[in-house]
Amino acid sequence: MQDSTSTLARTNTYAGATSPVLAGVSDGATRVLRNTYALLALTLLFSAGVASAAVAFQWPAPGLVLSLVGMFGLLFAVHKLQNSAWALAAVFALTGFMGWTIGPLLTHSLALPGGAQTIALALASTGVTFLTLSGYVLVTRRDFSFMGGFLFVGMVIALIAGIAAMVLQMPAMALAVSAMVALLSAGLILFETSRIVQGGESNYVLATVSLFVSVFNLFTSLLSLFGFSSSD
Repeated sequence: MQDSTSTLARTNTYAGATSPVLAGVSDGATRVLRNTYALLALTLLFSAGVASAAVAFQWPAPGLVLSLVGMFGLLFAVHKLQNSAWALAAVFALTGFMGWTIGPLLTHSLALPGGAQTIALALASTGVTFLTLSGYVLVTRRDFSFMGGFLFVGMVIALIAGIAAMVLQMPAMALAVSAMVALLSAGLILFETSRIVQGGESNYVLATVSLFVSVFNLFTSLLSLFGFSSSD
């Protein structure tokens, strides 16, 4: 009888226990994390579906101007509607549009020797990097908020340099920008995950968009780097 009672008590304890990874994280931060990762998974799948359609149906590239206007316009809409019922629609519109913009890049990569392997390698590297960095923050609880200013300035510089490389058609400069963006994106994953864990970000819509953009930029940068190294 005593053994049965002891077993029942242990079962109840395990059922109500918090995941060891999230132990010590506030209830609010835990809720934001779960909602963020759930929405992030859905948006990644949706964006991948749009990108696949762009490749299958040979959709034309939106162009530099339309890409910048579309992405920054939809980012503005997400921030404007963050507490509205339309916030999720804005998030999927943004991530779907970004999926369209990457479609021509995937088409170009597939046309190169070993293009499919390059895409698979970039995708796998992106996934491993995201899981490793996010897991590191969740386990260590380290605060990376001090990186915010540096990462913001770095991304602005990378954006300007990237546009210059496209306009001036300088492949070497574009390659350097891709490496820079890959490093900055990894830093942003640490920064954004840390903000959620520390309670600095309480809106899972904004948290999802921030992580999605970081993952998107990391993937496209790695795809450019791996494509350059594997082709003539």
